[in-house]
Order: sequence, then C-alpha cells, then structure tokens
Amino acid sequence: MTRFPLALAAALALSLTACGGDDDKKGAGTPLTPVPSSTPSTPTAASTVPVTRTTDELTKALLELNDLPSGFSQEKDESDDGSKPFSSSSSRCKTLVKYLNATKAPGSKASVTRTFTGGQEGPYIDYGLDSMGTAAEVADLRDSYAKAVDSCTKVTLKTEGSGNTSMKVEKITAPSYGTKPFAFRLTGTSGPKRGLEYTAAVTGVDDVILSVGVLAGQGGELEPATEAAVTKARQVLKTA
Repeated sequence: MTRFPLALAAALALSLTACGGDDDKKGAGTPLTPVPSSTPSTPTAASTVPVTRTTDELTKALLELNDLPSGFSQEKDESDDGSKPFSSSSSRCKTLVKYLNATKAPGSKASVTRTFTGGQEGPYIDYGLDSMGTAAEVADLRDSYAKAVDSCTKVTLKTEGSGNTSMKVEKITAPSYGTKPFAFRLTGTSGPKRGLEYTAAVTGVDDVILSVGVLAGQGGELEPATEAAVTKARQVLKTA
C-alpha cells in the first residue's frame, strides 16, 4: 500500500503550500502520459486458493523508471521511522487514520513500494503492491478502505517543524483499472501546507492490492499512472 510521502511533503516549495498554490503547480513539474497498455479487461472469477507471492516477485511487477516518461527520477526508499503523521479527533476517522499511517496493507503477506518524482515541485508518484493471499482478502480490504474514506471528512497532517495542517477528505472518481477500484483526495485547507493535494487510487489485481498515490500533481496523473501500474502487474504476476 502506498505511503504518504511525509518527507517529500515537508520539503515541497512554498509555492505549492501557500494560499493560491494550486495556480502555481498547474504549470510545474513533469506531466505523466500513459504508458502503452492494453484495454482494461472485465474481471473474471478469482480462485479462492491462497497464492504465495515473494517480495522479489512483487518488486518485478512494480513500474520502473524506464516505464515512465522522460523527466522523472526515482526517489530513495524512505526508512520506516515509526512516525504517524495523520491524526483525527473524530472516532469516525479512526480506521482511515490507521490506513494513512500504515507502511503496508493490514494483513499483507509481502509488500513493496517505489516512488518517483517529476521535479523539485512534483509530481511525486508512489506505487505499492501488497500480497493478500486471495482476491477475497483484497476485496475486503478495499471495501474497508472505501468505507473509511466515506466515514471521514477531514484529518490532521503533522509535519516536523511546520506544525499541523487540516486536510479535507473526499472520494473521487477512480481510474477504471483493476478490480473494484476506488480513489480519494486529501487537500490542505488550513495550516502550513494549505493547498497541498494528495490523490490516491486503490484497486485489486487478483490476490494483490495495488495502490497509487500522487502528491503535488497537476490533476491528470492518477489515471495514466494507475493504468500503467495495473497493466504491468497483470503481465508480471500472470493474473487474469
């Protein structure tokens, strides 16, 4: 499952987080265009027999730098320091806060992530694959995540040295790739990261849950990023 890139959020230029930052970021960074891929297929009935995936296998199924348009570079892996940047005073947001702070999907048997950047001001695109064992486990987690988003209207993001930012939570139209995809957006509405935007999509690829997160994007990255990620995962993992 994707990790909210906290270190990248803290390091973003002020033009992205100040009032009016949306106007500045639309012309910044490298646009993401679709990687040639097949047309989305209709999901078929999945096997209930648990599938074992190795970390190496999942890593090969992640997009690599040469799969992306020119102008992107790969970020170094962030070590898990145990930080929990998201919080909320509302009990209705408890599950979403748990998922946003997680470095891997709950119940994951193996998990890998990879992050790319299109420049100093973004976009930052994070890809994640988590092996859940069966398609049913993937569906359960996806439904739980979607319910958590529907139940919560805002969360608080804490960035070291910058204070707290209130972020609006809203469900958005999901890219139509994978099995039962859903997507959501976090938008900074007040605080030091006001104007900061993070969008994410979560979808199933048989027994694997695939997630894509875009920080400081220009508005059109999530669709082609998800399409490319699902296409490669299906090809490498040999799913339906």
